[in-house]
Amino acid sequence: MVWGGISTCLRTPLYHVVGNLTGVRYQNEILQPLIVPALQAIGPRAILQDDNAPPHRSAAANTFIQLARVNRMLWPANSPDLNPIEHMWDELCRRVQQHHTPPANLGQLLQWLQQEWNGVPRAFICNLIHSMRQRCVECLAHNGGHTRY
Repeated sequence: MVWGGISTCLRTPLYHVVGNLTGVRYQNEILQPLIVPALQAIGPRAILQDDNAPPHRSAAANTFIQLARVNRMLWPANSPDLNPIEHMWDELCRRVQQHHTPPANLGQLLQWLQQEWNGVPRAFICNLIHSMRQRCVECLAHNGGHTRY
């Protein structure tokens, strides 16, 4: 598994998650070294959009987020996944498949993932993020059901 973050003005490096990601590992390996610096670089109006994955909602992560004064977008349980990062993962997969043969090993795959992650045009990422308002409008119009997103 890899983790990455996007915004209109930056993207984090991809982080290779080895093994199960617990709340404490999420805090120590992702929140503290990757998310908080990225949010600080964006500025005081930055908002973290994560999902309801158990590590994201763990006591360790919640406590750290509060202490670090991170603004977090809240998602209700069992809500549709509208996060633009899901489309970034799709794009990353397409780019790796289009530009590379099957990898010989995990190291090669991780190298190609990072290369293609860095190669996704900023305009593509901005379009994903700027579509968030319309994603929410469509979700509400469909009573939380299926949308084109």
